[in-house]
Amino acid sequence: MKRARYLILLFLLLPHTSHAFDFMGIQPVSPNGVFSTFSADSLPRQKVALEMGYERSQTPNFNRFSLKGAYGITDSLEFLLTAPYIYHYSDSVDGMEDISLGLKYRFYDEGKYGPSLALILNVSLPTGREEFSTNGGFGGGIIITKRVGPFKGFINVLDEKPSSSSFKNELSFLGGIEFSAGHNFTFLGEFIAQTSDFPKDWDRLEARFGYRIRTADFIYTTIGVGFGIKGTSPDLDFLASVSFVFPREKRGIKKIYEEE
Repeated sequence: MKRARYLILLFLLLPHTSHAFDFMGIQPVSPNGVFSTFSADSLPRQKVALEMGYERSQTPNFNRFSLKGAYGITDSLEFLLTAPYIYHYSDSVDGMEDISLGLKYRFYDEGKYGPSLALILNVSLPTGREEFSTNGGFGGGIIITKRVGPFKGFINVLDEKPSSSSFKNELSFLGGIEFSAGHNFTFLGEFIAQTSDFPKDWDRLEARFGYRIRTADFIYTTIGVGFGIKGTSPDLDFLASVSFVFPREKRGIKKIYEEE
């Protein structure tokens, strides 16, 4: 019996892999961003974008449906909304996450050498089920975007302060890249690093890859997969979304006149 007790105690003391639930928070709306990484670009004034998203995560096991929206207040100021819903977390729990609202402001436009720069401020409302809520919170950060030929790169540094004392501040570093392979086809790549104890340890390290297709003048379809690099990150993510931008762009009709 003593030997069994020692073995149980040793097992409990050994380090083991745990997977934490990743709160969604404020998110970009396609085509201005890469999965979770924001672009400094924004919708033109009075344009509206709506996106329906789906995420399938393994370990932790859950399905996430999301409705995201963006509105161009001006050509450089954008309003954002993210409303996620969790279905069958660990095969049994369903419910809303906190709804997030945000403002993104581009204060410097890209030049010949310098990048575009934008600031983002956001607030989360305590609308989520207990398992999926931080009781609201607020955050903000800086967004950097630079285009070089067919490539466009993004860097985000974001800080989140949950209202619940059970959660620590979360600092996120995100890097994204787009490669325009054709007029309507773009390859996507993203790296996410998150920590609540900077610079000692990382809570999440994940890489994501995928593509985006402009299926119509106002419709964008995005497909991707994510791979956890660290034990607390999801082992595998599947992501899919469809976004709509209104009003539709009107293409002018070119008339050709032949001289007699």
